[in-house]
Amino acid sequence: MSKHIFKDRAAHVPEFCRPTVDVMAQFGGKWFLFVLGALQHGPRRFSELEESIEGISQRMLTLTLRSLERDGYVSRHVTPSIPPRVDYALTERGHSAMQPLTALHEWASQHTEGIVESRRRFDEGGV
Repeated sequence: MSKHIFKDRAAHVPEFCRPTVDVMAQFGGKWFLFVLGALQHGPRRFSELEESIEGISQRMLTLTLRSLERDGYVSRHVTPSIPPRVDYALTERGHSAMQPLTALHEWASQHTEGIVESRRRFDEGGV
């Protein structure tokens, strides 16, 4: 596996950890989750994604979609028309990412109150 693939996000971690660190960095991106979630039930046009993801700019949506397409989570299909129709859809890899992301979401939902309480106690000095 090329060192250059993981260079940006995982340069200072052991070689065997680089793929995991790289994927976790991608999963940790704010818009990554919103875009994957918006696509989980089927293909959507750029404008539909933009309307369904509150607060995302056209530029950030474009950058996020390019990143997801580059990593193989999302496919882009252009239908020649005037104007051209561009649809985005989850690939098999994108669909498979939904399982661990859903599990993490459920875990976070179940433990949010405890985490908030732990933070409060820590911040008050009563670890």
